[in-house]
Amino acid sequence: MAGPDETRRTRLTPEREQEIYAAVVDLLNDVDYDTLTMDDIAARARASKATFYRQWKSKSNLVAAAVRHYKHYDLASIDTGSLRGDLHEIARIVGDAMGRKSTAPVRALSQAMRNNAELADAVRESKTKPEMEMLHRVVERALVRGEIAPDNPALAFMGPLITGAAFARPSFDGVEADAVYLARYMDACVLPALLRG
Repeated sequence: MAGPDETRRTRLTPEREQEIYAAVVDLLNDVDYDTLTMDDIAARARASKATFYRQWKSKSNLVAAAVRHYKHYDLASIDTGSLRGDLHEIARIVGDAMGRKSTAPVRALSQAMRNNAELADAVRESKTKPEMEMLHRVVERALVRGEIAPDNPALAFMGPLITGAAFARPSFDGVEADAVYLARYMDACVLPALLRG
């Protein structure tokens, strides 16, 4: 008879992980992060809390993984050959996603991240960091092409500069930042800041 140390840990299939992530995202469309419980996720995903804790260790890790795997948009393949082209492609992809309201789970986390360091760290590591790495690749290519001066002070603010309007417009104007708005923002604010000597 096998002892407890010999019991194999069940590994989730990629399909099952996606089902769990979808359950988390669905719940984040209905409740905020602080209200969300592992019991809620277990009921929605038809899984046990033990599975979640074994696989992800904490609610914050599970939520961060779900948000990362939830493909509200994919910027990884952007490379048009020019900084303006890349920024307009980012505007198109993000603006289309905003129009579908598919960024709601990310927004649901914004306040919670201010109050929960564990969640903030998990989301930064699993979602924000990869997206910032993609933006850095866009800027690095522009530096190599000579479109941006390497000592441009705006480079230190690149992440908020490029992504800020997408999440700020609903608060200021009461409407989503669609692709047309974001393209205008890129031309009026981002490009002049990055392209200046």
